[in-house]
Amino acid sequence: MMKPEHRPSQEYLRNVVLTSSPEQLQLMLYDGALRFANEGLSAIQAQDRDAAFRALERAQLIVLELSNGTRREVNPEIADRMLSLYNFVWRRLVDANIYQDEQALREALRVLQHQRESWVLLLEKLRRELAGAAPHDPGPPESGSERVSSFVAEA
Repeated sequence: MMKPEHRPSQEYLRNVVLTSSPEQLQLMLYDGALRFANEGLSAIQAQDRDAAFRALERAQLIVLELSNGTRREVNPEIADRMLSLYNFVWRRLVDANIYQDEQALREALRVLQHQRESWVLLLEKLRRELAGAAPHDPGPPESGSERVSSFVAEA
């Protein structure tokens, strides 16, 4: 029997995380939060408190990670808005978990889904911008994170 830390799926996930850009990691966090929140919703509907607790706790931890990864030094105004959103989502996930409140969970899901969709649009804009600038832009390369930050400020 394989040790849990050496299962192929965990090794694959480890490799994906280690080779992903910060922008891709952000998207993975949104996907994970949505996945676990949806699992929590299904568990609440099935009246399985234990499964709901486990799923919603994982969603809460991911939202905390999103919050902890917010860099105020890049753009304090936008960072503060994002932190407020993450705080709202986290509180609604906690309420959903404690009270088995579908409405609170649906509110958190709506915000997470909107944030994910916005992030995907931002990544697409960044990809187009980088593709358009590559052939004729001899200036120093700017990291993707810095580019995303500047696009967020424009959005």
